[in-house]
Amino acid sequence: MLGDLPVFSILKARMDYQQTRQKVLAENIANADTPGYRARDLRRFQPPQANDLLTTASVRPAVTQPGHMAGLLSSGVFDAPGTTKGTAYETTPSGTAVSLEDEMMKLSANQADYQAAATLYSKSLAFLRIAIGRSA
Repeated sequence: MLGDLPVFSILKARMDYQQTRQKVLAENIANADTPGYRARDLRRFQPPQANDLLTTASVRPAVTQPGHMAGLLSSGVFDAPGTTKGTAYETTPSGTAVSLEDEMMKLSANQADYQAAATLYSKSLAFLRIAIGRSA
């Protein structure tokens, strides 16, 4: 029922995006010492169009090399659809291109964005309850 209201569908899509981005950023931090690893990030969030809200699919891993096996996004091997390789500001001699400071800043901003969307979602629910005559 709530999925029929565009504001709830868009906020849910935003929170799903933030959760996926949190996983990608956490993988960047976890692999900061992995030789040859480059930081990844998701493309900017694009809210779904009204006609796309019913067909929004979950994020699935993409097999980017013939030797890759299908698996979970959290495995650190696959790029999620819409991920981009980060521009390396510094590269260690082992080839690792992850700036922990930048990743922690992104992680913090992502957490704040998720919290804002979650707060807006809960406030919208409270307004809806008031509108139908139930106490918030």
